[in-house]
Amino acid sequence: MTRTLRPAPATQELGRTGRWLALSVLVLAVLLVAVDATVLGLATPFISEDLRPSGTQLLWIGDVYSFVIAGLLVSMGSLGDRIGRKRILLAGATVFGLVSVLNAYATSPELLIAARALLGVAGATLMPATLALIRNIFHDPRERSLAIGIWGATASAGMAVGPIVGGFLLEHFWWGSVFLINLPVMAVLVVVGARLLPESRDPNPGPWDLPSVLLSLAGLVGVVYAIKEAAAHGFGGNILVAGLVGAAALYGFVRRQLTLPHPLLDVRLFRSRGFSGAVLADLLTILGLSGLVFFLSQFLQLVQDRSPLEAGLAELPAAVGAVAAGLLAGRAARWYSVRVVVSGGLAAVGLALAALTTIGEHTGYPMLGAALLVVGLGAGFAFTVTSDVILSSVPPRQAGAASAVSETAYELGAALGIALLGSIVNGVYRGFTGPGGTPEAAHESLGGAVEAAGALPAQTAQAMLDAARAAFVDGLTLAAGAGAVVLLAAAGAAWHLLRGQRLGDGDTAGGAQGGGPVPGP
Repeated sequence: MTRTLRPAPATQELGRTGRWLALSVLVLAVLLVAVDATVLGLATPFISEDLRPSGTQLLWIGDVYSFVIAGLLVSMGSLGDRIGRKRILLAGATVFGLVSVLNAYATSPELLIAARALLGVAGATLMPATLALIRNIFHDPRERSLAIGIWGATASAGMAVGPIVGGFLLEHFWWGSVFLINLPVMAVLVVVGARLLPESRDPNPGPWDLPSVLLSLAGLVGVVYAIKEAAAHGFGGNILVAGLVGAAALYGFVRRQLTLPHPLLDVRLFRSRGFSGAVLADLLTILGLSGLVFFLSQFLQLVQDRSPLEAGLAELPAAVGAVAAGLLAGRAARWYSVRVVVSGGLAAVGLALAALTTIGEHTGYPMLGAALLVVGLGAGFAFTVTSDVILSSVPPRQAGAASAVSETAYELGAALGIALLGSIVNGVYRGFTGPGGTPEAAHESLGGAVEAAGALPAQTAQAMLDAARAAFVDGLTLAAGAGAVVLLAAAGAAWHLLRGQRLGDGDTAGGAQGGGPVPGP
């Protein structure tokens, strides 16, 4: 694209009541994305039975959504800065709803993969647009901190509600129902958002550079794909090529941004110690947590024999802690300091993960629930404050691109965490020694062992399951220990990089200018 979009007013001003009504619409989008991110895992066994995808197709059904989102976040955040964040949010929400119907009624694995990819395109427009609108609607730093806390709390609540709602729907309806729950939320978002949300954009954006878009897409998809495939299958020629191509594309993307008068992403933002520290803290936190989140549901269902609904309810303390912390994080960061709250939150998560290294097959729920509550509290404090720092470090006109960087760090952290910590769990698990006659499929996954047990004599099946579950728990506790080390390292990095970082104290004029955080001692 070479056409420069016409300048427009940066933001339509809203009164106090209008700002909070607008936020209530924005959190609907966050709620939707958070719920959608958690329900597919529960529906996967039902999809496998109905559509009968191959193993490779099943992986693509699960992964293509995150691949596309990771590749397009920066581009869509920058596009929103140019054409208007309200416009791209409402357009993305409409497409998200329509494509959800296509997902629900997919009749083949190929159609479901394509529908999930389109859902990723739409999803990439939502999260950066919501945070960018918050940055431009709430000029007062204290109000903005509370708004970001509510935004983060809603995301946490959505991730907790997802398994509960998904478990209920799967017990009463067919698997496509988990996608159709998007429709009423999207309808309210689009209809009400069209009336309540103000438009905002960069008043002098420059062209949307298509080569930069393609380099960003190729780079992030290549890197994320290589990480995930290497974790699942080990390094091979194709995976190595994908990783190298992705790394080369990202290098080309950075070089190009430094030469453009109006870059898609101003990479010079990373020269700010506060901005870089907040992004790094987010990436390392998700890296350390993602392995636990990915395997915890399997532990609750396949090791402790809980139903999907019970497993979802068992994970609620993490969401409760995150919601409570998100609402208090801004005030705490002003009362103490940014680095105290972020580093303290990350250290708390690290210690909770360290406590989980002691769990066993018959560990009681009070210990597990308490650890999850601490994880939620620590992550809620850290994520809310780092999101505030990232948005406060840029002027309002760059809010979309900055928000996209934050979300991209989340996606990369999740890919790295599942790859690295997942490799630890799988490596330990696959080495378990079962009784004679244990099928090879039982060594591929704990789910495979549970399924294979149904075809074995009762005594052999029980011995195999005991050995498989013990190996899975050993792998999970080792991964929790590795995650604890990562989180404690992240706490140390945040303590150093966020030194002197402050959130604004409510100077409306200063917040409106977006000049960055107030220096502190």
